[in-house]
Amino acid sequence: MRKVIITFTLLSSILLSGCSVLEEVNSSLEYVNEATEHINTWKDFGEEAPQMIQEAAADANAKEELETKLNEMLVEIEEFNNTDAPAIAESVHQQIVDKNQAIKDVIENAMVDGEVVLEKLQDSQLYTLINEVTTMMNLLEELGS
Repeated sequence: MRKVIITFTLLSSILLSGCSVLEEVNSSLEYVNEATEHINTWKDFGEEAPQMIQEAAADANAKEELETKLNEMLVEIEEFNNTDAPAIAESVHQQIVDKNQAIKDVIENAMVDGEVVLEKLQDSQLYTLINEVTTMMNLLEELGS
């Protein structure tokens, strides 16, 4: 009877530790997918932004669309920054959060009373910061593999 209890206990602990590892792997993969989506959002915005800014300089409607997009990006930053990263991804997550904060500061500094000041946005380091965020894709690929 004692052997059965010991065997059962050992098997239970092996199964439970296996479930824990599986949960950590799933959590890591979910995080990698979410972070990849976030970085792709910035990549897409970085590609669209120059044209949007140019159009905003000539058209009030385009400027309003740019302001809306910038506000959406600020929400995106907040949502991603509040994501719980698995232990294996904490350092990568913190790096992305730091870049997000820098981008957020640039966007907020380019906005005055809810309106974008195009010159401030054009003269900012927005594109440099977006490029830096997109280069973090390599770190995520390493986590995902």
